[in-house]
Amino acid sequence: MGHPFELPQEALVEAAPEEVWEAISTGPGIDSWLVGRSAVADGVVRTAFGGGEMPPSTVTAAEPLQRFAHSSDKADDGRFVAYEFIIEGRGRGSTLVRMVTSGFLPGDDWQDEFEAMSRGLEMFFATLVESLSHFAGRTARPVTAFGPMVHDWPRAWKTLYAALGGPPSPGDRVRVGPAEGVVYFRNSQTLGIRAENALYRFLQGFNGSMIAAHVLFEGEDEGPLWQAWLEELYAGGA
Repeated sequence: MGHPFELPQEALVEAAPEEVWEAISTGPGIDSWLVGRSAVADGVVRTAFGGGEMPPSTVTAAEPLQRFAHSSDKADDGRFVAYEFIIEGRGRGSTLVRMVTSGFLPGDDWQDEFEAMSRGLEMFFATLVESLSHFAGRTARPVTAFGPMVHDWPRAWKTLYAALGGPPSPGDRVRVGPAEGVVYFRNSQTLGIRAENALYRFLQGFNGSMIAAHVLFEGEDEGPLWQAWLEELYAGGA
């Protein structure tokens, strides 16, 4: 058993096509909204995350300022993931950006992976939009920290929301750890907060831990700080 999938997303951003192209087709640009560190070289997109390497993704289309696409190789069990970005300049410095993620998930438990992937992709696209809308022309340093293993996700999210002063909604101003900002996205498995020079994100890790997957447009590596914060937050278990 398995399941083919296609997840389209699009948004109009207040950024020029050149800035959108930089964000989707270069390593530093991708670093500013996805996870981990990426590099685009010799027709391949490579991303390192969580101490490991994601499967390389071969560039299948590169039409500057119009279309960029890449795909992983198909594994023996049929698994692959492909990404396509379409850019349409709309004048007055705005651009319509469309991202379509497609592929195949093998196994009888593909539903759980599909749910996690879908919620994560919603966050990543929202971060791309937020980065282009508020930090166009700038690139960010990715920061990743993993909290303790989670055994009760509703409790884990309730604990995080309590640290923010209650369940947040987009547009709310909140303080989380040493940071303060505005919630720009929230779904059942992710939370995103925009600060003055950073986008702070929390993800429900498919491996069973809360992940801080931030992007910093200024400042030093905050990884150890957020690692300690997550460990303290979940010291009582979750």
